Amino acid sequence: MGVFSKMVSLQLMLFTLIAVGIALKKLGFIDGKGRRLLSDLLIHVILPCNIIHSFTGGVRPSGAFMRNCLLMLLLSSAIQVLVYLLNRPLFRRFPEHQRRVLCYGMICSNSTFVGLPVAEALFGDLGVMYTAMFQIPLRFTMWTAGLSLFTSVSKKDAFRKLVRHPCIVAVFLGLALMCLPLNPVPGFVMDSVAALNRCTTPVSMLVIGSILADAPLKSLFSPSVLYYSALRLLAFPLLVWGLMLPLPMDGLLKSICLLMTAMPAGSTTSILADRYGCDAAFAAQLVFVSTLLSIATIPLLTLLV
Repeated sequence: MGVFSKMVSLQLMLFTLIAVGIALKKLGFIDGKGRRLLSDLLIHVILPCNIIHSFTGGVRPSGAFMRNCLLMLLLSSAIQVLVYLLNRPLFRRFPEHQRRVLCYGMICSNSTFVGLPVAEALFGDLGVMYTAMFQIPLRFTMWTAGLSLFTSVSKKDAFRKLVRHPCIVAVFLGLALMCLPLNPVPGFVMDSVAALNRCTTPVSMLVIGSILADAPLKSLFSPSVLYYSALRLLAFPLLVWGLMLPLPMDGLLKSICLLMTAMPAGSTTSILADRYGCDAAFAAQLVFVSTLLSIATIPLLTLLV
């Protein structure tokens, strides 16, 4: 099966799981408390197991692999700087309460809940490892420049949130286990990690579906939302792809950067907007519409990889 066909099949499967999440929320099987519990389970248990499992899946550390990890960190950092520089001219005409939401939505993509399952399905364990490295600068930006859009944030708090984030801890734990000559972890523990890893995609999509179930339908496809979605899902990833194309590096790194920058708005966009008194309804619309449209745009972008 070609990459495009595989991606279409994957997106249809993800859409089905999202629809199940929407239905469960509408029917009352998942309430606000239940959704928070599922999100915490994902962030603190399932996604870290997914990352650790990818590092212990048989890929051996090498000079080329470590260079690629470092290069991925540099590429992701450059992409975050580019987003930061483009945000002001792209959204300067919007009212402030919406501009903050739009800028954060460009900084924070859903490269965790959607990106990790996509990377694993397309590129296997190696794709998950490089995607995990890609997310380190992104998370740093989320808790510094991103959070500063809504409230003041100190460097100390941002650094503490970064190093304590379960997914970041999992990256370094996975690297340590991969580099050790003998795995000190008992087999039943690694089997448990592998079992939890298999929950990544279904639980992630159920959470997204339960979030989208609450998106306000009024003015859902407004010009502002469609403008953002076009930038987030097509224009920005194509710009990144064009800048990377002449660079002499592993094609897998280019593909992951392309797809991760093409992810829809992160769910924290609406969460932070609601918490800090910005336009939470508008933020929920960005998350809903960009996630919905990504079902079509992500397979299209795989034609480039």
